[in-house]
Amino acid sequence: MSGHHHHDHDHDNHFTAIEARVKALETLMVQKGYVDPAALDAIIDTYETRIGPRDGARIVARAWTDPAFAERLKADGTAAVGELGYGGRGGEHIVACFNTPEQHNLIVCTLCSCYPWPVLGLPPVWYKSPPYRAKAVLDPRGTIADFGVTLPESQRVRVWDSTAETRFIVIPMRPAGTEGWSEEKLASIVTRDSMIGTGLPKVEDAA
Repeated sequence: MSGHHHHDHDHDNHFTAIEARVKALETLMVQKGYVDPAALDAIIDTYETRIGPRDGARIVARAWTDPAFAERLKADGTAAVGELGYGGRGGEHIVACFNTPEQHNLIVCTLCSCYPWPVLGLPPVWYKSPPYRAKAVLDPRGTIADFGVTLPESQRVRVWDSTAETRFIVIPMRPAGTEGWSEEKLASIVTRDSMIGTGLPKVEDAA
């Protein structure tokens, strides 16, 4: 039996340091009775898989393929997102920021880490970090470059600061060469980062 335990520990070492910490915290919270493991799993599943960037990607793909929906999304993001069944806590007031050849949009929350959970799921760790929150405002173009995206000089960068009341989603520009694609295939190239503004859709990711 002791060999079996040892084997378990070997497996634990495959976790990254962060994953190991999260696992340890989860275990502690469950042991202390603060958290029902089934409830925890349900919450994580909801935000990682059922909600999560996939819902945002569907909104972007719809905006790319349905000009009338895109107009409604520009006029009233909350209502348009609601048409697709998304909204609720953290998405009471959603504003869609459309990228254009003249303007690239970047989302930050300088005060804490307000984020459009219902459409993008859990915020990435870096989104909540003070360095990102400071640099996004002071040097947005440099921040985007840190993520490997070089924008043309002619494209200005506009920073949108989320608040508890208003959350933003970036609608990236539809990449060339995607004409005739289904909405589902288009959604597969919309990355979470492209809806925050630190990335662009990845055509090579096409399903």
